[in-house]
Amino acid sequence: MRAIILAAGRGMRLQQGDAERFPKCLLRFDGVTLLERHLRLLDAVGIDEVVLALGWQPGLVEAELTRIGARVEIVVNPGYDLGSVLTVHTTADALTRGGDVLLMDADVLYDERIVEALVEGRHADRLLIDRAFVPGDEPVKVCVKDGVAVEFRKQVAPGLDYDTIGESVGFFRFTEGTARRFTEIVAGYVDSGRANQPHEEAIRDLLLEGDHPLEIGDVTGAPWIEIDFLGDIALATHEILPQLLRLAGALR
Repeated sequence: MRAIILAAGRGMRLQQGDAERFPKCLLRFDGVTLLERHLRLLDAVGIDEVVLALGWQPGLVEAELTRIGARVEIVVNPGYDLGSVLTVHTTADALTRGGDVLLMDADVLYDERIVEALVEGRHADRLLIDRAFVPGDEPVKVCVKDGVAVEFRKQVAPGLDYDTIGESVGFFRFTEGTARRFTEIVAGYVDSGRANQPHEEAIRDLLLEGDHPLEIGDVTGAPWIEIDFLGDIALATHEILPQLLRLAGALR
């Protein structure tokens, strides 16, 4: 199993302070970058094959990899400002190399139980949800009916029939066949001039096809946060990080 970490974006919604001057994966919490945390947690569950998709300021990320002594495969999307579909497209080789593959956003501070829920079991197509989310327009919502995802989008159509709803953590696991189909869908976006779309739209198409149903991994109760806005940095520092440190201390 290998992991692809998407870290190409500029983070335009972090418009003030130092956060806008370097990639979000280099944000530090308790002195540790998000990138280093990702690599530590992946290593802890036995994943040492990592592909890092970069775009904006790749040299800064490469310097961090050198600092921490990490060896990862790097792909660079020169058109990173167009959209994350194009970044995923640059990782097509890694997606279709065989075996199960993880697709992960880089800008997430999260508990180890989340990655454990992603990798458990021999082979799986899986996405993770948190049912304890704050409603609004920003969270990517997963609507589930009888254990099957029936919608995957920020905006849910009125009247949609579902029995469970949660926020997507932004981490996915694909088996070999599903990864190949997802890669084909992404290529279709690029070929049809839709490279400016978020990669979540391609995942939604994959789900709605129904040929590769993804298991729902419920990680409600495990602390995590995606860093999109300046306020998220404060929440990560003052709410999520203390929980992670307490949990880490309890395990020692």
